[in-house]
Amino acid sequence: MPDSGPARPPRLLARLRGMLADGTATLPALAHLVADEIAAAVCSIYIKRPGDMLELLATEGLNPAAVGRTRLRVGEGIVGLSAASGRVMNLADAQYHPGFAYRPETGEEHLASMLAVPVRRGGRTLGVLTVQDEAPRQYSQDLVEELETVALLVSEILAEAGASDGSEEGIAATVPRVFSAVRLTGGIAIGPVVFHRLRPAPGPLLVDDPQAELDRLHAAVERMQRGLDELHLRLPPSAAEDAAPHEILEAYRLVAADAGWLQRVTDAVRDGLSAEAAVQRVAAEVHDRMRRIDDPLLRERLADLEDMAGRLLGELAGATPVSSVPGAILIARRLGPAELLSWHQAGIAGLVVEEATATGHAAILARALGLPAVGGLRGVLAAAEPGDMMILDAEEGDLFLRPETELCQVYERLLAARNEEASGWAGTRRETSTLDGERIHLMLNLGLTLELDLLDRTGAEGVGLFRTEIAALARGGVLDLAEQTTMYKRVLDTAGDRPVIFRTLDLGADKLISGEEPPEEDNPAMGWRSLRVGLDRPAILRRQLRALLLAAEGRPLSVMFPMVATVKEFCAARDLLLSEARRIRPAPDPLRIGTMLEIPALLWQLDELAAAADFISVGSNDLSQFLFAADRSAPGLSGRYDFLSPPMLNMLETVLRRALAARDGAGIPVSLCGEAAGRPMEALTLAALGFRTLSMSGAGMLPVRSALTRLDLGRFRPVLRAIREAATSGENLREPLVTWVREQGIEV
Repeated sequence: MPDSGPARPPRLLARLRGMLADGTATLPALAHLVADEIAAAVCSIYIKRPGDMLELLATEGLNPAAVGRTRLRVGEGIVGLSAASGRVMNLADAQYHPGFAYRPETGEEHLASMLAVPVRRGGRTLGVLTVQDEAPRQYSQDLVEELETVALLVSEILAEAGASDGSEEGIAATVPRVFSAVRLTGGIAIGPVVFHRLRPAPGPLLVDDPQAELDRLHAAVERMQRGLDELHLRLPPSAAEDAAPHEILEAYRLVAADAGWLQRVTDAVRDGLSAEAAVQRVAAEVHDRMRRIDDPLLRERLADLEDMAGRLLGELAGATPVSSVPGAILIARRLGPAELLSWHQAGIAGLVVEEATATGHAAILARALGLPAVGGLRGVLAAAEPGDMMILDAEEGDLFLRPETELCQVYERLLAARNEEASGWAGTRRETSTLDGERIHLMLNLGLTLELDLLDRTGAEGVGLFRTEIAALARGGVLDLAEQTTMYKRVLDTAGDRPVIFRTLDLGADKLISGEEPPEEDNPAMGWRSLRVGLDRPAILRRQLRALLLAAEGRPLSVMFPMVATVKEFCAARDLLLSEARRIRPAPDPLRIGTMLEIPALLWQLDELAAAADFISVGSNDLSQFLFAADRSAPGLSGRYDFLSPPMLNMLETVLRRALAARDGAGIPVSLCGEAAGRPMEALTLAALGFRTLSMSGAGMLPVRSALTRLDLGRFRPVLRAIREAATSGENLREPLVTWVREQGIEV
């Protein structure tokens, strides 16, 4: 039903500007102004109180006696639903909505339509602004936008009135706390807490001279862009000549430009908002829209946009750069790549991001910069205070806030030992052998050319997995033939005689490129992704394969395909590669073609697969989640299904046994890559099962090597066998395995 009021109230902002100027912008006055200007029967303002309660604080049209008496829980009624979801609710006949909650003291029984607009500040909901009418009325989008502008002012007044933002209360600042998180990149850090928060929009809400405000905005944008350019110049020396950080920062710019948000900020300023208020309003709109998208990569794009908004607000306010904080641990709700680079240059030692995924820009850069980092947790921002001591154990996913002195001493000794060990190994290629002389090949998982210096820093024997899609995600699109060829050639040149295995583009599911619409899928992790995309879009796959062949320049080249479910799929991809190879001179010598084993269906095709492929790489991350039907990015499932469990070890042993017996006993090489390879206890177990090549992130290399060199594999094998035989199928094997290994003096 169309809006019966004016399409766009022409005097609302003008009258609001006047109220601000003469100091009469109280909540009752605002409620009266809105109701009068949009010809609504009712305008009400609710404030959020502790305990997730919403209290009627001001009204024009409802029973005045209800002010201070009417209360709704967050999630209760239309008002509560708007507060809980952070969404505008535009209902022509609210009383027929299943969530409607009637409060007789308000006298609202004669009202039909309702528009509820959440009042948000700094990403938190502080209250709700509502309008109601007697006749059914679908409020126009123009009117909704006008009331969202009013809500900006209301948010400042509600904050001063003591609105609760949902933070934890009553937690003593001296009580130790422990939090469990999802590992983004491994490592350990000890240091004081520092916070990263978006700056609130300062200054006036409305302005009299939009053109002058546009000039301020454009100047601030230029200063912001110059600041991003300066980040390039201040990159660590090891990365200064590398293209990857430049690609990520460029993608950071492109994400904001693709979203069109700067143009929307400009339009809002032309409508009379100050530059600060316009930035905050558009950022809030994008936040509210994107926070409801159940896609990890798109939520990471939200961090990029909030990063951009925060930097622009800082330029408008004349903010100074991030202060030096050597050794500190940064805590953020979300964090974009430019802000992370700024904080890294300020000297942080670790990173905690409440809302983050392993494929986001911030996580990618954290790995490239060697920063221990965790995400996927709640409550640490509310519980911590600036300067609190924290232990960040990113290997186990543990955060210790205000830890006991004895615990600090344990971790300090561990860090000192690792630093001493790392200094002895850095810069040399190191062969890894167990205490009884069995060779284990340790390889790196990389995705950016920025990370290539890890080959020398860790002494890795090569690159067991180069994730080619990371550059596409950073750039915001698939690179053209020349760009891909240049990147792959740089990888091979840097590796020299060390082997490199390139994995073809693994896009889809939680890894979408800018401008790509996610397919309508209930379960994207098992949907149209990885090799399925490549086979359905052969032009994209052929371009990548041609770039890899050209980059090899006759050198050895190893290529593997991800997410293979059938041998038929592998053969189709292999034939595309061989077809392209026939057109390239000089051809790679040799050309090795392999597959990831991530889907359990391949277990029943191993003989046929071994006849078609040159090697197999077990992908521990996806294989684990498909085996247990558990999304590895879901915080609620983190730790529920252990890698060191009978089902997983039985499956891996089957893979090894069948691979060794393939090709009439000649066998096919099998390696394992993923998070499991980079954890010492898992690495020792994999070696005892029979894996001789493990590929991991740089942070796991030294701890795994240290554990392996101290292990007598001949003694450990029968111990592992006995523990497995004594366990039931659902029993966790970790505790007895860790106990035995630590008795041998090995830290895991």
